[in-house]
Amino acid sequence: MSDLGDAHLRSWALRFMTLLAAGPEDQLGWLGEQAVGTASVVEEVLLLCRTWEGLVERGVGEPATLSAARAMGRRLAHFADAPHTGLWADELAAEPVWGDVRSLARQFLLTELGDWRQPLPRADTA
Repeated sequence: MSDLGDAHLRSWALRFMTLLAAGPEDQLGWLGEQAVGTASVVEEVLLLCRTWEGLVERGVGEPATLSAARAMGRRLAHFADAPHTGLWADELAAEPVWGDVRSLARQFLLTELGDWRQPLPRADTA
């Protein structure tokens, strides 16, 4: 992939990880009135994890982040097997998997950026 394409993918991945690392209150505030299905979020996170592996292979991401990305992918792969018809906002506090994802996203950002606390992305860019 081109350097520009990799830079764009890295930026997308970091914005999404920032949202996943945020506390539930911040995530709900970011979501606002958007009706985002849990199944869609799970698919996007699994895509993020696969994309990140390719970025690291091309030297764009920190190799030490792979353990958190892979653990997140494994955790959500099991969760993805269950049918999800609800909204992500409703599951953020109810499903323990999102606490696990939050912790792994924080670990990922700490390794990649030195701090997991990043400004939340604009709602139209994550």
